[in-house]
Amino acid sequence: MPSIVIIGGGPAGLSAAIYAARANVPTTVLYQDGGALAKTDRIENYFGFPQPLSGAELLAQGQAQAARLGAALVQTEVTGIEYAAQGFSVRTTAGTYEADAVILATGAPRSAPKLPGIAELEGRGVSYCAVCDAFFYRGKAVAVLGQGEYALEEARVLLPVAASVTLLTNGSTAPASLPDGLQLDPRPVAAITGTDKVTQIDFADGAPLPVDGVFIAYGTAGSGDFARKLGAQTENGKIVTDADGATAVPGLFAAGDCTGGLLQVAKAVADGAQAALRAVKFIRT
Repeated sequence: MPSIVIIGGGPAGLSAAIYAARANVPTTVLYQDGGALAKTDRIENYFGFPQPLSGAELLAQGQAQAARLGAALVQTEVTGIEYAAQGFSVRTTAGTYEADAVILATGAPRSAPKLPGIAELEGRGVSYCAVCDAFFYRGKAVAVLGQGEYALEEARVLLPVAASVTLLTNGSTAPASLPDGLQLDPRPVAAITGTDKVTQIDFADGAPLPVDGVFIAYGTAGSGDFARKLGAQTENGKIVTDADGATAVPGLFAAGDCTGGLLQVAKAVADGAQAALRAVKFIRT
């Protein structure tokens, strides 16, 4: 039976799960945490709750509702999405999930590290997508800035293509196990430098590292990262969709803060419902 995978467990993702499950579609929600909602101390502007409640309380109720209706909630980190023979293959630290449609709902994009050169050299050696840009660095030296599973996944894409790949953990603890061939430099990064394009990494102390490109992979992958890698359009960090949450990629939908607009629970819930209904229609057409 055709299935839907939802990436993100906030109000948009859970709302989508509720609508998809009620449509009798096998639905899986892959989430790492409750996002911004789980950190919200007090909510008093959401319909139907006469007394204020915390974001964590509202989130727990949404999770219970989605689970009661039959959605599977899996707490894990999503590291990548690829096209499959039919639909999509979603890679996570807990395994791989196949889906006929995917709804991206991981919230607003995370900030890049505050380092000189990242914004100035974006598109001229600074990239956020190894799948998109690895081809341009064939036989060249590149670096991946990050330290988690997402950074390792980007490095794995680059290793067969680039002459050398160095993981920059920027003073953070390195992963316990590195892919074969991946070099490591744990020193704190001071800047990414170059005139017309990236030429080197400057560290807080010690000799610089000459590179032709730097791939930013801080924290965990967000909806915008996945959308770009699958060929969907993004604009100012937001995923471009139609009024029903559909991207330009067949079977790929987005909902909530990752699409921009009013960053409120009410909009996220509406977006999730709309994207789920459109996704259900897509897999049944």
